[in-house]
Amino acid sequence: MKQLMGGARRRAVLVGGAVAVLVAAGVGTWATDTWPFDGKDTYCWGAWKEDSGPDFLSGDALDEDNASRTSKETVPTPGRQRGRCTVALHSERVGSDGGKVVEETEITVTYGPAPEGAAKRMEWIGGYLGDRAMPLPDGLPGATDGRQALLVLPKECDTEDGRPTAVTLDSMARSVYSDSTMPGDAGLGGSQSVAELLVAVANRAMEKAGCAPAKPLEAVSPMATLPEDDEDFFTRACRIRGLEFDKEAARDLEYQVGAVTRDLQSCSVRTQRGEGRYFDALMVAQPRLAALFDGATGSKAPARGWRGTGVFADDYKVVRADCAGQRPLTVLMLAPSLHETTPYFAAFANAVARRVGCAPVAPGGSSR
Repeated sequence: MKQLMGGARRRAVLVGGAVAVLVAAGVGTWATDTWPFDGKDTYCWGAWKEDSGPDFLSGDALDEDNASRTSKETVPTPGRQRGRCTVALHSERVGSDGGKVVEETEITVTYGPAPEGAAKRMEWIGGYLGDRAMPLPDGLPGATDGRQALLVLPKECDTEDGRPTAVTLDSMARSVYSDSTMPGDAGLGGSQSVAELLVAVANRAMEKAGCAPAKPLEAVSPMATLPEDDEDFFTRACRIRGLEFDKEAARDLEYQVGAVTRDLQSCSVRTQRGEGRYFDALMVAQPRLAALFDGATGSKAPARGWRGTGVFADDYKVVRADCAGQRPLTVLMLAPSLHETTPYFAAFANAVARRVGCAPVAPGGSSR
């Protein structure tokens, strides 16, 4: 018996020593909130942690029957400047009619350069910076509407051909019934939460890609809110002279005033029922955001009387012009080709130029 007790005692000492070594080795990771024994999953290259705030990361999101949270990642590296990560939630339940209801949520983060083709890039820029998007806090070059977001990374992350690299976040949530599909809330927690999620994943992605700045990016100040709600009873869109519609045309339209700052301004006009685009107008002056347009504004004026350089294509119009010794501004309008929007584009371009103290960009404008 004495021999058996001695063996047990020696094993206990060995186990205790091993635990002590593991604890000592784990002190550094614990201090950075990645303690390996807390049982929490991490996502998107370790940037997000289970139960760290937003609903889509919470344990409550898995309370439904057959609920699961999965993730897939492609890590950016110094040799491959692209990455992608997806966090997906899936659950099934029985609806009030006895049929199956499938709940799906998907959050996707992409790290990579702005699209190469001009038309695709203009659509990409307008999709993230226009409509209801507001600028990210603390001067970060990007924007979010609470459902999607874009952040342009420092110049050190640019591609060899000069295109800026960005991190984007997109979300999808839906309830699928036997006879219909309804959109839902992805559980991101609003624009402030999205800004924090975006910055966290951008910092981690830049580390992986080998282009992280000495000081990590931060989003600590409050997000600005939309200046006003959408309006469906109007004759002049976004309170801009020249964006007038007669009562008959305006009856089926609504507009949204987006950001109105020296760095960014937007105005979106949509068809009410189908939420289809009538036009999206955007002004960008923030240098890193403006770099997204490099190489896509041509080398000459787009038409007689216009100032700067630009391109008038079937589905977009873009112009870049100097601004009285200040940083240049770029104006973009996206619209289906069936709408003749050049007069609207001229009105928007001159209105925003006048507001920030620039000379008129389009013919017929006045600096007064």
